Amino acid sequence: MYSLRTILAATDLSRRSAAVLPRAAQLARAHQARLIVAHAIEPHAQAVKRFRMAVSKTPVPKIESEIAALRAAFPDIEIATEIATEPPAQLVERLATQYDADLIVLGLHLPRRVLDTLRLTNLERITQSVACPVLIAQTRSGAPYRKVLGAITFGPASARALRVAAHISPDAEMHAIHALQLPRITKLPSADLMASPEMTEAELLRKAFLDFETLPARLVTPEIVPGGVHEVLAFRIEELNPDLVVIGSHSGRSPTKLGNYARDLMRTPPTDMLIAKPE
Repeated sequence: MYSLRTILAATDLSRRSAAVLPRAAQLARAHQARLIVAHAIEPHAQAVKRFRMAVSKTPVPKIESEIAALRAAFPDIEIATEIATEPPAQLVERLATQYDADLIVLGLHLPRRVLDTLRLTNLERITQSVACPVLIAQTRSGAPYRKVLGAITFGPASARALRVAAHISPDAEMHAIHALQLPRITKLPSADLMASPEMTEAELLRKAFLDFETLPARLVTPEIVPGGVHEVLAFRIEELNPDLVVIGSHSGRSPTKLGNYARDLMRTPPTDMLIAKPE
């Protein structure tokens, strides 16, 4: 059973990471968890160029003042700091293992038009290398989540993502959708989508998912919506207005790898986003 005992929050103290510490502290307080705040500093200019996405140029005194302000705002939670001269992804991966983190909270990455098409971002590298779920925080309010939307595949990673989301947001509504991509012929207006073999198969997968996976009791029966993943999710987000979107790793090749859809969504998340792998 998932429990939230240790939260690792990594920040570069830029605007991209402004929501990380408030969200991590809110979750730590709600679950009586300890909070580890990580910050990577690169000593050389060339290194800063290589890891520009998540490396801070902020002097250490400013970092320490931010941590002091966090402790003053949240005196009831245990907060430890890890400030190291180390590549950001490497630091977070090491600390996740060292502290046996149950959740990692990260900020948005800095887009790099060319490099992002050639290699993994630090966000993706961290998510792919750690076992625990990763939360991308961008909503600065820090208020508890009120509405969760899962983009699911009826697989173990999706089930775990929903369970973790339910645990960290115990009072939120829980919704889920499955985008059913159909062959061209069944997209014609005359096609009876509900009677198609693809829909029948998806319904059977949903039944097995509900019967055999341990899912949150308050989860509304997942919808099966014909269409592409991006368009289906965008439509449902506009309709539901969730403040947390959750997905599994979504890779058909390996449970430890991120699928293309997960990577795309992580780079431009519509709101706060939780990513989980199978247990």
